[in-house]
Amino acid sequence: MYLTFGVSGEEYGIGISYVTEVVGIQRIMEVPDVPHFIKGVINLRGKVIPVMDVRLRFNMEAVEYNERTVIIVLDINNVLVGLVVDYVSEVLEIPAADVEKPAQLKGTHNENSVIRGYGKRDEQVVMLLNIERLVSDHDIDLGCIVKENQQNK
Repeated sequence: MYLTFGVSGEEYGIGISYVTEVVGIQRIMEVPDVPHFIKGVINLRGKVIPVMDVRLRFNMEAVEYNERTVIIVLDINNVLVGLVVDYVSEVLEIPAADVEKPAQLKGTHNENSVIRGYGKRDEQVVMLLNIERLVSDHDIDLGCIVKENQQNK
């Protein structure tokens, strides 16, 4: 099962087992000295959670957040992380037989790709993300961001 969401008109999916909740966009406190796609941290019921803007992570143009913009809160190896996306679509069941691996492109290292595969459902194609790769690329230590921010309070 996958939670599907949109970013810049494209549909993406992440394994539902990672998702803890979806919350509306809220104030994000900026954190210094982090990659441009890490927007900062939020305080969600007393928990400080680092937030990544998926648009910026994929080198897409930044847009103003609106009433449809949400933060998908994920639990990745006991670390909570928020992903800012344009909107959430639905929960889909995509059988393994309907998932194609990404094509091997010359000069790329697919084992490092954030795209785990392409899910086919009717006429729709959903890019299925390797969520651990998405948040661990560039040696980002999201747990460290949270700890440093809590110490600076």
